[in-house]
Amino acid sequence: MKDLTILGVESTCDETACSIVRNGRDLVASVISSQIEIHKPYGGVVPEIASRKHVENIIPVLDECFTQAGTSLDQIDGVAVSYGPGLVGALLTGISVAKAIAWSLDIPLLGVNHIEGHIFANFLTHKDLQPPFLALIVSGGHSHIVYVKDYLKYEIIGKTRDDAAGEAFDKTARVLGLGYPGGPLIDKMAKEGNDTAFDFPKTKFSDNPYDFSFSGIKTAVINQINSMKMKGQSYRVEDVAASFQKAVVDVLVRNTIEAAKEIGMKTVCLAGGVSANSLLRKTMEEEGQKSGIQVYYPDLVYCTDNAAMVAATGYYYYMNEKFSDLTLNAVPNLRIDDQ
Repeated sequence: MKDLTILGVESTCDETACSIVRNGRDLVASVISSQIEIHKPYGGVVPEIASRKHVENIIPVLDECFTQAGTSLDQIDGVAVSYGPGLVGALLTGISVAKAIAWSLDIPLLGVNHIEGHIFANFLTHKDLQPPFLALIVSGGHSHIVYVKDYLKYEIIGKTRDDAAGEAFDKTARVLGLGYPGGPLIDKMAKEGNDTAFDFPKTKFSDNPYDFSFSGIKTAVINQINSMKMKGQSYRVEDVAASFQKAVVDVLVRNTIEAAKEIGMKTVCLAGGVSANSLLRKTMEEEGQKSGIQVYYPDLVYCTDNAAMVAATGYYYYMNEKFSDLTLNAVPNLRIDDQ
């Protein structure tokens, strides 16, 4: 069978990205235009600004991607695009461009689930990795434990009931005055702190022990800081960051390893923006070793939103003839089990 070359387009939030991937695992080119500096003064992503910037950036990013690849549009076999979940205005930009390319070239349009894409980012780093495995997807909007039974076949084992882990990182960073995005800043600050200085809550549910809840720990941080300020007590931001981060990571690792043991899974993959967290990677590897579980995670460039993971996923959609038509629309609240 001939090589399949897939163009990926990503515009779910505040990164405009295009990538070309061959056979689902071999990166040909990848270009990412981030809006972090634009949204930083607001302490988070402003949807209207993000949408407008995607419109401005998408064609220059696409052109740069093909220049980097040294190829042309007529050598593309299919175009994959994230159609959800995400910000509706942002999503529509990428979808519109992908539709135009697919229609003009008469090639398959592949509407990809963004959460699924984060899982498939692992295949770009670990080319021999194969399902089945358990995936922990942790980002600003999602915290899922997913049993990947096969390519495009999933079962949700656990998920957050309120805030996602990345959202808790961002909100806690804001409370601590660290800025945006919060995850990398807390990770850096925590390295200088005492992670036993504060005892923050670690939620465990009796009806589903693999579900998460991170709203309580965010509130606990706020209450702790307010209480100390009212009493005139001082505290080190580094200690709060370290204690918060350890509590979140402990819950993520505990639930994932316990779920892997229950279903007899010996392979765990991390995915999503929070999978870049140094303590999460270290702790998951340590606990995995104790239980005979192999832990994988993507290269840092594939942890945050990118189009390479979209193109990689699109390859498997293509192979399974899971094509979209030109009525493809944005689905802001798309779930990974909406297959």
